[in-house]
Amino acid sequence: MVIYNVSVAIDKEVEADWKQWMEDVHIPDVLATGYFLNASIFQQLEPPAEEGRSAYQIRYTCQSLNDLESYQANSAAALQADHTQRYQGRFAASRTILQMGQTWNTTSND
Repeated sequence: MVIYNVSVAIDKEVEADWKQWMEDVHIPDVLATGYFLNASIFQQLEPPAEEGRSAYQIRYTCQSLNDLESYQANSAAALQADHTQRYQGRFAASRTILQMGQTWNTTSND
């Protein structure tokens, strides 16, 4: 599995609108491309975002690096342009790609 992690610092003045748009429009549009299995959004608590901004992490999971590369080649530019046009000058974003390794779970020994 591959995680496509998008970090966004958004101005607090537009945070509520941004979060609603991400949940109702942008993330569903990204998933509708068919390249991802699921997505999760997290509000970053520590370290805090710069003054006047809130920080979020959006994690998209795909089956393979090939799926992510296909998304980047075929769909990412238009979806990122929509975001940039809507929130121009009100956010900063960065992206990282993670290869899933070992997973551990806790178990109950009742």
